[in-house]
Amino acid sequence: MRKYKQVKEKKVVYSLEEWAVIEYRAAKLAMKTGTYIKRISVDGEIKYYSVGDITPVMNALRIIGKNINQIAAKANETHSVNSNVVEELRKEVDALSRTLSQLAFTVMSNVA
Repeated sequence: MRKYKQVKEKKVVYSLEEWAVIEYRAAKLAMKTGTYIKRISVDGEIKYYSVGDITPVMNALRIIGKNINQIAAKANETHSVNSNVVEELRKEVDALSRTLSQLAFTVMSNVA
């Protein structure tokens, strides 16, 4: 029995034009060509999402996180929470939910 896991190696020949396409697609996804070929042959497709699409979501999460920390600090200090603060937090969560829905729709439209 081999010490290492068993593997199957296959030699595949590409034309220069085909290889240029593979290199371009792999570079576009920031992948090595071998990794790209293996993933596309096994999975059938590679989904790529631009990080720029999630910037508004990350900013909204940071703002909400800061507000939650402020509310928690105030609640620990006074042992109570003002209903206005809770309502403000609820509005921000609703805004984040709308942003996430729009982002999901945009990503799904780009993938299709």
